[in-house]
Amino acid sequence: MFLHTHPYPPFIPENATKLIVGTLPPPRFTTGELKEGDVDFCYGSRDGQLWGILDRIFNLNLKFETTAEAIEQRKHFLIKQGIGICDMVASAKREKMDASDIGMQDVVLRNLLEVLQQTPKINTLLFTGGNSKNGPEYFFRKHLKEYNISLKVISNTVPRVHSLEMPNSTRIIKTVSLIAPSGAANRAVGSLDSYKKMKKFFPEKTTIDFRIEQYKSFF
Repeated sequence: MFLHTHPYPPFIPENATKLIVGTLPPPRFTTGELKEGDVDFCYGSRDGQLWGILDRIFNLNLKFETTAEAIEQRKHFLIKQGIGICDMVASAKREKMDASDIGMQDVVLRNLLEVLQQTPKINTLLFTGGNSKNGPEYFFRKHLKEYNISLKVISNTVPRVHSLEMPNSTRIIKTVSLIAPSGAANRAVGSLDSYKKMKKFFPEKTTIDFRIEQYKSFF
């Protein structure tokens, strides 16, 4: 059984108003056996799509390589835009050395509510996945139950939007469950009526183009 620990602490600039929330990077980021094209930073997998999407939305001209420059490019963007990253999972056990959320066992969660209490400017959580088992929203809901807090629906169409009121406060946090920036989620994208409608009018567009349009509204 492999103990999959999160290799990166939360990266939250002082000016952050939004927080990207996922689960865990692939196991190779824990063992340090990176592949060519990986970036040694949050969401740095060469197989992931988050930085590619943001690169196109903001015209960042990012480098996709295992260098200090590639890391600094991403940190500079996050600081400039007031965006932080704090994944839900601190550690999990795996029987298989893969990056699937469903394969995580004995999951230990980060205390995201405590993180939010320490970062009063944050008003939006951007989940890189929805409420399917072991997804970031799923774990956040589980975490909130410990404090008898539940999410309230703002919009129940994809991407689903919820809100919560922070304990002992009038502060409201909005949550947005984005379509996961991974190839594994492409089948889910393909089943969406909004994606089918886009393909009907713009057959050349891809699942990446669909995510770009979705992410653009919230980043």
